Amino acid sequence: MDESNRASSYLDEPPNSRLFLVTSKSITEENIREHFTAFGEIQDILVVKDKQTKESKGVSFVKFAKSSQACSAMEEMHGACLAEGTKPIKVFIAQSRSSGSHRDVEDEELTRIFVMIPKSFTEEDLKDTFKVYGDIEYAIIIRNKSTGESKGLGYVRFHKPSQAAKAIENCDKTFRAILAEPRTKTASADSDYVSNPRSEHSGNDPGSNSYSFAHESSSYATGDTWSSDVITRCLLVSSRVAVTQEQIYGLFDLIPGMDFCEMQRDQYSFSKGQVLVRYNNLGSAVYAKEKLHGFEYPPGNCLSVSYIDDGEDRTSPVGKMAMQLVAAQMMSMVWNSPAGAQLMKTCAGYTAPPVAQKARVQTDVALPPLKKLVASDSVVKERLFVIFNPSPLPVDVLEDVFCRFGSLMEVYLVPGRNVGYIKYADRKPAHEAIALLHGKVINGVKMKVMLADPPKEESHKRQRTY
Repeated sequence: MDESNRASSYLDEPPNSRLFLVTSKSITEENIREHFTAFGEIQDILVVKDKQTKESKGVSFVKFAKSSQACSAMEEMHGACLAEGTKPIKVFIAQSRSSGSHRDVEDEELTRIFVMIPKSFTEEDLKDTFKVYGDIEYAIIIRNKSTGESKGLGYVRFHKPSQAAKAIENCDKTFRAILAEPRTKTASADSDYVSNPRSEHSGNDPGSNSYSFAHESSSYATGDTWSSDVITRCLLVSSRVAVTQEQIYGLFDLIPGMDFCEMQRDQYSFSKGQVLVRYNNLGSAVYAKEKLHGFEYPPGNCLSVSYIDDGEDRTSPVGKMAMQLVAAQMMSMVWNSPAGAQLMKTCAGYTAPPVAQKARVQTDVALPPLKKLVASDSVVKERLFVIFNPSPLPVDVLEDVFCRFGSLMEVYLVPGRNVGYIKYADRKPAHEAIALLHGKVINGVKMKVMLADPPKEESHKRQRTY
């Protein structure tokens, strides 16, 4: 069955139940089924083929009935060989087709779950409840910073993705367990998380306002916004390309007074490409709206920022005018303050000068000088396989980065995937690129850089020597 005929909702339900495989081109659907059936019910296998030659591209997908089955298969089969004489395969949890989210998923993102718990629970109670599903790295209860009282919410981090998936699938439904959002870079290991709020959660705890607000404002995830002449403390941030909650949090937290930041998701917890940001004062919200609407982040993508209803009564024209006047005054104070010029300095390794033209490559890595590309018809000596998180960088930016090691032939991005290949005419520059760039962030995008399969020219030489 052609992949275009498969329903996205089927492929992505339940979340993280589909694997992305990088294999030798000789690997068939039968080879894959033989080795992966042991992990659970396989619903679908797709070997991606060239439309013209019908030859395998060395990329496949395996859809399981359960997330825990897919995670177990990933843990056990990554680096395994499916047939004699073939290279080890690479196995990842596949990116959602419908969400525009940042996956292919990092293993680390699959090990932490977010749960609703009785307020009487202690950390030990939380550990005892979930340790039946696997080894627990830590368990944390979210507490009110002022009173120390539990908010009835917690996090549990397991050592393996399959353990977290089993906990979500098998724990009591009253815990309403889901995968947690990645922590922000400024979050502490104790309590300061950018959480994935639950619309079902409510209560009288004064510290839970952000959760109840998330429920009240969930309808705005579809784009229902106030007109631009109504100023509120709440903003809806929309992006054409996949961004993470952590990226938006890091950018908008540069402006003081942010209450919370929440990725808007559908019923299957997939991102809608919109983030809700709320400030505790009008001045900060107005400043954020004026400064960040149309802001280019990540490079090449313009953010759209609009006001949305925050539940306050604005039926009175006089009240509305007063609100706008106060906001304008506060915005002026922020702009004219000594701190105002510092607000837009740096976010997640990405420099954002207010006026000057930005360099095409933004990174903390000390890159070598630019070098010319070699002829594209040169003999390929080494290929690199690159995984991008949250989304691929443009080809011209990748050429700018990878050409600096010398002998770069070509950059190829796999359509619709967060992966690509880098071709070099010499091995040494390729290995130098891996050493310097693996795990590093370029223009807000984290890259995993590793060796791909041996070039055909080298493989043929080996065959002739036998």
